[in-house]
Amino acid sequence: MSLPAESLDAAEGADFSARVEPYRRELLAHCYRMTGSLHDAEDLVQETLLRAWKAYDRFEGRSSLRTWLHRIATNTCLTALEGRQRRPLPTGLGAPSADPTADLVERTEVPWLEPLPDPVDPSEVVGTRESVRLAFVAALQHLSARQRAVLVLRDVLGWKAAEVAGAIGASTAAVNSLLQRARAQLDVVGPSPDDRLQHPDSPEAQDRLARYIAAFQAYDINALVGLFTAEAIWEMPPFTGWYQSREAIATLIQQQCPAQAPGDMRLLPVTANGQPAAAMYMRDPAGVHRAFQLQVLDMGPDGVSHVVAFLDTSVFPKFGLPASL
Repeated sequence: MSLPAESLDAAEGADFSARVEPYRRELLAHCYRMTGSLHDAEDLVQETLLRAWKAYDRFEGRSSLRTWLHRIATNTCLTALEGRQRRPLPTGLGAPSADPTADLVERTEVPWLEPLPDPVDPSEVVGTRESVRLAFVAALQHLSARQRAVLVLRDVLGWKAAEVAGAIGASTAAVNSLLQRARAQLDVVGPSPDDRLQHPDSPEAQDRLARYIAAFQAYDINALVGLFTAEAIWEMPPFTGWYQSREAIATLIQQQCPAQAPGDMRLLPVTANGQPAAAMYMRDPAGVHRAFQLQVLDMGPDGVSHVVAFLDTSVFPKFGLPASL
């Protein structure tokens, strides 16, 4: 974190940096849940730490440093979200599943949900994996900013109602009301809990992801279709359509994908949002494989049930991925 040079005492700055650094990753996850944007979350973490530094001499230790930082982060996010649109996925726009043979409709002006890279240290993702799954973060986008804050603080971070009230400047009764409405809304739009979703580091998920990548690279549509569940869903922002059934997904890939032959696509395994993922590179006319899309997968014992293929390649560097292969 960069601190203003004119306000920086070397000893205090070193102490502050050493104390807050262990919380940077969970602050990023918190801001990501609130905003649905990796880029915004990174900026908001910086703003949070800057605000914390400016107020550090007034931190009296009445709460833990972690709680204090999350309070600042929450209010930083609430301020940033004023007047902003929610970040949807195509499935959240309210339209029925699309015809895979129809023209694709692109809407780059929509602030789409973004994927979140998993940390390098696997121990850092264990406690946050469920709460950063794409389906959960997409559902949070249907809530107001204050509902989102209350639900995340109460149900994800496990704060008491009085602590949340103090954090957002509301009464305990108001917090309980916001939480009740948020939970009711999530019951309508949120994902059904599925304990069968495979962790990306499980042998089963790694094996299926390897076969998924091999099928794409071989342009073997039959093998690829066999890895999907019967009612699997495919969506790819910034295109507005979403597609349901393995047959629809097969048709979509055959008719809309730029690839025409084995070797046109290369994929690298990664993890995102605590889920198996793959970075796809498409071969251009010069024969160079260039960043094309990042696919985040829901995997269960029955196969791949959902794929969100993000075509925003600006996230590739965030995952430590090159622009070309």
